[in-house]
Amino acid sequence: MTLADKIQAIEPQLIEWRREFHRHPETGFREHWTAARIAAILGELGCRVRTGVGKTGVIGEIGQGRPMVGIRADMDALPIMEANRAPYASEHPGFMHACGHDSHTAMVLGAAAILAKERFPGSVRFLFQPAEEVADEEGISGAPRMIQDGALDGMDLILALHVDPATPVGDIRISAGSFSGGVDSFFATIIGRGGHGARPQDVVDPIHITGHVILALHGIVSRRLNPMTPAVISIGKVIGGQTENVIPDQVEMSGTIRFLEPAVQQRLHTEIKNAFEIARSMGGDYQLKIEIGVPPMINEANAVELIRGAAQDLLGAEHVLPPVLELGAEDFGCFTARVPGAMFVLGSRIEGDERLLHNPFFDIDESCLKIGTAIFVETTLRGSGARK
Repeated sequence: MTLADKIQAIEPQLIEWRREFHRHPETGFREHWTAARIAAILGELGCRVRTGVGKTGVIGEIGQGRPMVGIRADMDALPIMEANRAPYASEHPGFMHACGHDSHTAMVLGAAAILAKERFPGSVRFLFQPAEEVADEEGISGAPRMIQDGALDGMDLILALHVDPATPVGDIRISAGSFSGGVDSFFATIIGRGGHGARPQDVVDPIHITGHVILALHGIVSRRLNPMTPAVISIGKVIGGQTENVIPDQVEMSGTIRFLEPAVQQRLHTEIKNAFEIARSMGGDYQLKIEIGVPPMINEANAVELIRGAAQDLLGAEHVLPPVLELGAEDFGCFTARVPGAMFVLGSRIEGDERLLHNPFFDIDESCLKIGTAIFVETTLRGSGARK
């Protein structure tokens, strides 16, 4: 029985799993039902199962010894009210799998179902990661929490994918090197001295100061960095005041920092602090906290070649495309910072329709599920040395 035959036979199960998870979305570190269901399926497949990894993560393992290949799926959903009317739409109002993690989970389970019946050297570890979208109270997301619990111990190669509603089904995107941005966050309070709106001469207006700080922040990338260096600073929240005729005592502000290189990350942090110093020069003050997030995701060259070779043989070379690079973040980079690995983008576009990520109408063409599963299986067999 060929791999194509095995994939064809399992496709109805892939769709069923994906829809089951889609109906039951759970957000980061709250994936209790999801984790229990995954653990049950892995157990039925004959995997050695470990739960509570990185709080709510699950690991399944088959085979013995080295080399060990890891395949990762993220499994958390988003706090979005689903607008789709599909029979598998979310049954939890206000929550939705709007980033495709339900499909990632189904494909890794599919890979486990096929690989559990294969013979290969070494072992395969299936990682079902919580909280890719969010961090916990300490600012730590699911990938580093799983690493702390030994999820990468003994691993030689790690693989992942992400569905892409802008890429046609049957195509993938991959390249070596930087594949997504690193992300940090900043949280600030600009402090003044409030008073009556009719007597601005008696106050230190934090809203006026904030305007100057915002201009300085927006000027960092355009005027303080090399124009050839990818970076973004975006302000996502500004809150100040209670009513129209009272100047407040303070203004709260927060935003996101994106980058590809560690040196740029440090420069951005320095320039952000300099921008907030404007508050003191104007008679006010500030408090600033910069929270370190996840590093840029780096695809290791040998891992990329394994995926590319498998995909070319399965799909044809013309369907293996370069990525459309952007500064969106993905905490899979925490894994590839420690173990050689790579992520590829899997085309999931519904032809004639636009279903964007993180959108109430997000959805996929489910025929992509068998493609992602096949690439995972074939790459794993090549990475383990079972196939050349």
